[in-house]
Amino acid sequence: MATAVKICGLSQPDSVDAAIKAGARYLGFVFFPKSPRHVTPAQAAELTAPVPVGIARVGLFVNPDDAALQSTLATVPLDVIQLHGHETPQRVAEVKALTGLPVMKAVGVAEPADLDALWDYGLVADMLLVDAKPPKGADLPGGNGLAFDWRLLVGRQMVRPWLLAGGLTPENVAQAIRLTRAPGVDVSSGVESAPGVKDVEKIRQFIARATAPIL
Repeated sequence: MATAVKICGLSQPDSVDAAIKAGARYLGFVFFPKSPRHVTPAQAAELTAPVPVGIARVGLFVNPDDAALQSTLATVPLDVIQLHGHETPQRVAEVKALTGLPVMKAVGVAEPADLDALWDYGLVADMLLVDAKPPKGADLPGGNGLAFDWRLLVGRQMVRPWLLAGGLTPENVAQAIRLTRAPGVDVSSGVESAPGVKDVEKIRQFIARATAPIL
């Protein structure tokens, strides 16, 4: 089965269209004001309107309260909630119950000890996003263009479906998939020409290389 691709941080109709036509399985929309990829619920509603059935619309939130989730979902028809902050396993379970939607939890990795959290969150989340841990003091919990040592994941069995993220680009995504055998990959800054500005050609290249047969 071809690697599942998530293009995150979409904010313009042309990049949404490019991701759909190139074969992305997940489209990510960021509801985090500090991010250069931030969109309002009203903007996201317009961007998600042409998304066909079968492609998941993912809303990325960072430590959201119940009111933020409910107000966004009242405007945007999301299929998956992505939690990218310091949410506890208990909070992940609460968000699932509140929204009635599958939850994807991002887990930052920089060293072997960080891998323990994959088990804890895997017991409650529907999917895991294995990302590079942001540097101390970083404003953004993800989308920093940083990679971690992918060798940490070699041979590791996950309790949930998962996506590899962090520093992926059209140039290195095939290598990352070969090494980790990730069933899915997530990219944001790696397909941009500037922070928050998606490059349509890079989106096409990334998806083509991520979904090509592994040699």
